[in-house]
Amino acid sequence: MPEGARSPLPLSVHGKSAYTIARYAASEAGKILKKFHGKPVEMRVKGKRNLVTEADLLSEKKILGIINSEFPSHGILSEEAGASREGAEYTWIIDPLDGTNNFYFGIPLFCVNIALAKRGDVLLGVTYDPMRNETFYSVKGKGAHLNGKRIKVSVVKTLDKASAGVDLGYNTERSKDLLDIATGLWPKLHCLRITGSSALGLAYVACGRFSLYFHKYLYPWDVASGLLLVREAGGEVTGYDGKPASIDDAAIIAANPALLGEFRNWLHRR
Repeated sequence: MPEGARSPLPLSVHGKSAYTIARYAASEAGKILKKFHGKPVEMRVKGKRNLVTEADLLSEKKILGIINSEFPSHGILSEEAGASREGAEYTWIIDPLDGTNNFYFGIPLFCVNIALAKRGDVLLGVTYDPMRNETFYSVKGKGAHLNGKRIKVSVVKTLDKASAGVDLGYNTERSKDLLDIATGLWPKLHCLRITGSSALGLAYVACGRFSLYFHKYLYPWDVASGLLLVREAGGEVTGYDGKPASIDDAAIIAANPALLGEFRNWLHRR
């Protein structure tokens, strides 16, 4: 359990902390993804560039089975299964496989994303990369951690020294806007990376691998865990308007406060 005297999290019907259940569910789902990675998998197309595989569905089934058995009154918002028990005080926000295109093409950069929110306020986030056995996790007010060690955002304050991450989403026209931003920003940066997983992009900001991450077309299951991870690691996550981002914001910028301010100033000037 992350440091701190008392957890703000609810207990399951078997007396286990939501934190314990989230980490267990992510680990079990990760085993499924790792088993399927690099092998032919059944796939269907949800939209252009937007796939769902057999592994997505089996991972989600495992997570939902664990959470529903331990927290039967809690709401669920999951990428493939949708929403259930809407209006519940607590809601689990789940992406069983973030980075499906990476996964499908054999690129080992994907994760399981699980968060717990109370009336929209994220209390717990777990982002698990099964290929590297890296578990990023945070409980509100108790810091952000990677495999048991406290993590902090980068201290880089200027774009010229920054490593930045960006992802494009599925929509061609919307992605062009992000590519335009990236093209203009690239000469001012130390380096720029497209990850293929927004959840890992935010986790990498939380641990200092990325100084900055930005996106414009996200869903709650993409960002819920990452919002808390970055904030608990000392960073900020805002919309492009500068207001603190919520799980319902599609457009986000994540960085330490100084670098985020410089990036937003550059955006307004370009």
